Amino acid sequence: MASNQSPSTQNNSDEIDLGQLFQLIGRGFNAIFRWILRVFLYLKKNILLLVGLVVIGLAIGYGLNQIISKKYKTEVIVKPQIESKNYLYDVVNEIQSNIGARDTLFFKSIGIDPIDFNGLNIEITRVAEVGNSESDLQYLELLQSFENTDAIADIVRAELQNKSSFNHRITFYYQDPAVGKVFAEKVLEYINTNTYFNSLLDVYRSNATARIQENEKLLVQVDEIIVNYTKGLASKGNNTSSDKIILDNQEQVNIADIFEYKTGLIRDIETKKLELEERLVPVSIINLGQTQVEHQSFFGKSIVLIPIIFISVFFILSILVYLNKKSKSII
Repeated sequence: MASNQSPSTQNNSDEIDLGQLFQLIGRGFNAIFRWILRVFLYLKKNILLLVGLVVIGLAIGYGLNQIISKKYKTEVIVKPQIESKNYLYDVVNEIQSNIGARDTLFFKSIGIDPIDFNGLNIEITRVAEVGNSESDLQYLELLQSFENTDAIADIVRAELQNKSSFNHRITFYYQDPAVGKVFAEKVLEYINTNTYFNSLLDVYRSNATARIQENEKLLVQVDEIIVNYTKGLASKGNNTSSDKIILDNQEQVNIADIFEYKTGLIRDIETKKLELEERLVPVSIINLGQTQVEHQSFFGKSIVLIPIIFISVFFILSILVYLNKKSKSII
């Protein structure tokens, strides 16, 4: 008998539990709806006050933006020569330290007198280069053609130096556009007055000039060998021609090697002339930019910040007033 009543009792218990669960869910939704309704009524009640705070905040922010003076900047792209990259960062930090210390004697020694330190600042960053995988692959394929030549060592050395010496951007910030660019030019002149690196550049340039002169002499001799070989072919006829040249020491040289050697000499001369053109100062100036206005992000302006502050203060005060009323009712 008892066993026959237990299933029905269990079913009734399950139905009661499900009913209570649905009631709890319904109460939860009602509580959320009532909370949303209260927030809506609260905002509706204070809508004029909130709009007034936003309008006043925007007006104050706009007025402050008109009062704050503009800031200008000049961006300079530079390229360190030889091993002067660490020196470049050190000297920029030195100049920034002198700006922070307002060292007028230092700036007077480099030709900047008088100087206005208000808003003056200097920064340096590395310019990221955009790589092209397809062009890099073509360059490697071209480099393989010089694998067994004497020029490969110089090419690899120059390429490694180029990859390890990135371009850098020096940014000068200032408030007076009339003297800002002059300040940047004087600082760049000071950077390139390093005695050690200038003496190294003199040695590099002297070596490159001597290398060019020697290569030009060798190039004349190679041209003479090629001319004599051509005359020999013309006198003997094509049937007896050979691709070998017999030098004074009875050593035979392939004519293709002579032409390849000539090409290497020409390429080496071009490389050294390019070095003479680039290595004039320790830090080469690639681009000296014009004066431009320093723009700030929209959310960083006081025209947006002040209304947000007003609204936040209003909600904080409202919460405190509500908590104060609740505490009094409890007590």
